[in-house]
Amino acid sequence: MQISFEVYPPRKPEDTPRLHEAILRLSELSPDFISVTFGAGGSSTRDSLSVLKFIRDNSSASPLAHLTCVGTTEQDAKDLVREFLGEGITDFLALRGDLPEGQSEMPPGTLSRADQLVSLIEETRPSGTGSTAVAAFPNGHPESGEERSDIAALLAKQEAGASFAITQLFFFTQDYLRFVELARARGVVIDLIPGIMPIVSPSRLARVLELTGEARPGELASSLESAEDAAGRREAGIEWAARQVRELAEAGVARVHLYAFNEYANVTEVLRRSGVV
Repeated sequence: MQISFEVYPPRKPEDTPRLHEAILRLSELSPDFISVTFGAGGSSTRDSLSVLKFIRDNSSASPLAHLTCVGTTEQDAKDLVREFLGEGITDFLALRGDLPEGQSEMPPGTLSRADQLVSLIEETRPSGTGSTAVAAFPNGHPESGEERSDIAALLAKQEAGASFAITQLFFFTQDYLRFVELARARGVVIDLIPGIMPIVSPSRLARVLELTGEARPGELASSLESAEDAAGRREAGIEWAARQVRELAEAGVARVHLYAFNEYANVTEVLRRSGVV
């Protein structure tokens, strides 16, 4: 099974050495790529690029840059892509993203959909170099409704040139497998890489549910809440994620993406227990 990871730029300069250590440890597991998140409106361009360059120079994994586009002009987006390309970063995850804080409406003349960003990346990057990933939502985007407009959006991103998709986290393997079946029936042919997140505390679970709109996984929540200490909560979260990876592997899924939270121990243990490493 191929693996990949997500990290984010350090929130404080003093966190940088810890992140660098995590990247080096994750690199020992031979990931296909390590993706680096990106702030809305270009708020963390420099920090994101710094982490990507560290991956480029210190890992065999490909650095994959998250880019968000909502509220950004086409010219600004092109300039940003060219800045990353100039540093040898050729792989991107194209996301719609959220409007910058304080804005409630899309400024006129700006990008509003991820497929627009995919097209722009494909037009700007030299032909035959790099790949473009996009997001997918096993249980639907919060805005997608019962008709699953998120799959229509995924098809538009595929048509624009997306190479593969990485899913938002999910808690039950069948949710992912049903999503793949539905997406394939509607014409999606690109790889749909499942995103797995080891959740090791009730507060982290609450935050994830708030951000994603996913339904509360009762069994996991109870295990986290009833654990006697941090070690017990970690055990519950890691075992849940490891079971997901095992089930995915048994279902024939060839790739998995792990949200690492800038740590290496938890995702490494998930992969060890699932038999992937």
